[in-house]
Amino acid sequence: MKNNPSSSEQRSFLTRRNAGAAAVAAMALAGSARAQVKSTAAGRFAPGRHEKDDWLDQAPGQHRLVFDTTSPDSLAQAIFFANNFMRVNRSDYGLQNSDLAVVIVVRHRSAPFGYSDAMWAKYGTAAAAHAAFEDPRSKAIPKANVFNSADYGNLMPNRGVTIDAVAKQGVQLAVCSSSTRAVAGVIARATGGDTEAIFSEITGNLVSNARMVPAGIVTVTRAQERGYSLVSNY
Repeated sequence: MKNNPSSSEQRSFLTRRNAGAAAVAAMALAGSARAQVKSTAAGRFAPGRHEKDDWLDQAPGQHRLVFDTTSPDSLAQAIFFANNFMRVNRSDYGLQNSDLAVVIVVRHRSAPFGYSDAMWAKYGTAAAAHAAFEDPRSKAIPKANVFNSADYGNLMPNRGVTIDAVAKQGVQLAVCSSSTRAVAGVIARATGGDTEAIFSEITGNLVSNARMVPAGIVTVTRAQERGYSLVSNY
């Protein structure tokens, strides 16, 4: 005689089967979710860190700003607006200069203005040629760094604000090594000197609160990777 399962046994079997199927489905979904999270984590961008760039983190400050300049005019505007940035944060936000980290990158045609007056007096012809710049007042080759003179007033976009003035507030200059080496090469060819010796001389005679960096364009990107907001005006 054939025994037919009772309705309660059938229900129990179906319940166990459905529970097993649900468990398998849950395991599959969990595995898929873990794989997706792992894939997302693996694909998330994280910038590399290099010791050469650690100085960008050594400046204290609640707010970080980097200016990218490639010409005399863009440098003049960066100096002017860096001064505004510092001033307004003090007057309207009650912050101190130490609360602000500001870097002006001078590269390409603005790089020679990271050099001291002594270097302009000695190598002004090559520096001015590289910058495609003439003194706006005398129309001649400058014999000093014009961005450290307040005498030009509205003749230049920095309106008399000097590099020294913003440096005293904590603004740093990052001077492009690649551009400076090019300037040193021009000087060496014109004078019969040694490019490396001239490069070392210029490197040792920068404006206040300035440092030489491997390449200005690299510093611009590294600063942004370390939380600096970018302002550029070519």
